Amino acid sequence: MIPALLSNYAPADLSFEKGEGAYLYGNDGRRYLDFAAGIAVSGLGHAHPALVAAITDQASKVWHVSNLFRIPGQEVLAQKLVNATFADAVYFCNSGAEANECAIKMVRKYFSHIGEPEKYRIIAFENSFHGRTLATIAAAGQDKLLAGFGPAMDGFDHVAVGYIDLVEAAITDETAAILIEPIMGEGGIRVVEPSFLRALRDLCDERGLLLVFDEIQTGMGRTGKLFAYEHAAMVPDIMTSAKALGGGFPVGACLAVEKVAVAMTVGSHGSTYGGNPLAMAVAGAVVETITAEGFLDHVVEMGNHLKQGLEGVIDRHPDILEELRGVGLHLGLKCKIENKQLFNALLKQGVLTVMGGDNVVRLLPPLIIEDAQISELVSALDDVCTELENA
Repeated sequence: MIPALLSNYAPADLSFEKGEGAYLYGNDGRRYLDFAAGIAVSGLGHAHPALVAAITDQASKVWHVSNLFRIPGQEVLAQKLVNATFADAVYFCNSGAEANECAIKMVRKYFSHIGEPEKYRIIAFENSFHGRTLATIAAAGQDKLLAGFGPAMDGFDHVAVGYIDLVEAAITDETAAILIEPIMGEGGIRVVEPSFLRALRDLCDERGLLLVFDEIQTGMGRTGKLFAYEHAAMVPDIMTSAKALGGGFPVGACLAVEKVAVAMTVGSHGSTYGGNPLAMAVAGAVVETITAEGFLDHVVEMGNHLKQGLEGVIDRHPDILEELRGVGLHLGLKCKIENKQLFNALLKQGVLTVMGGDNVVRLLPPLIIEDAQISELVSALDDVCTELENA
């Protein structure tokens, strides 16, 4: 007989009893330094007092009513996000994949709304990642995601990131939008140059296309800005957010400028659970905490300290580590050995990390990380590299 739980994951034989700040406590009795943060989700660490208070308070009131009725928390949080970003309106859902599905539908609905329904294709980038639905795996440009699920959903064209001439050459009379991650997280923490993002913005303006940013992983302070588009001194037309938006509670959002948002008329999209009172209470506390004065300054400071420490380790162990990538606390170590070896060795040392594409180990600590935990990570990494060299 097969296990009752579908075997689509291959988890480590480890579970956790509780978490506190930047640490998780395993069922094996050990304390683990969390530089994974649930794949960039637990931005405020574990058991953050503001989040615990928000969900506890809301849980004693009302959990769910559906979007057949007004949910005041949605209106409050949407206004906070509008005030803090380029956007004019926000749609709430349950995950990053759902947020990206909404963005794809927004693109098509906008062009239908303005009388150009023939425009539906989206230019996306090779080795990107946008979720696990049929539409989002088609958008990703990775054959491994499509294996067994073909044929791929129509409507996506792919080019290599960083080459504006290739993007321009891919535009046809059916092209509607360009979709990109400002930092390609699953693809190995590949930072897209701000100049390229600005060139995409200019190209979209020239050709009447929409620019869509997937900030599922880079958003909510991960790069030292509330959203990564701010580093490029430009704005998209549509942007998706999830992961750290809920600090561990499932929630996603799709943000859009007015001309796009008005096309999404009543009945054009929806979600039973999306933006329910529990999600809005937690996400509201997350946004309030991250946008508080000084919080993002702390992220930048800790990111700089972590980079300095990691560069030192790379210098000392050039046979193990090749380079450091990333911005803020969204970092990756490209390995010369198999990245799984480094991942497993760090796990044995009590440090949680995340593997990524291009043979990278991702370091995605909670944004509340302090110098003491950074020193702990650097020391463990140094020790592990020495062990791997001598193996």
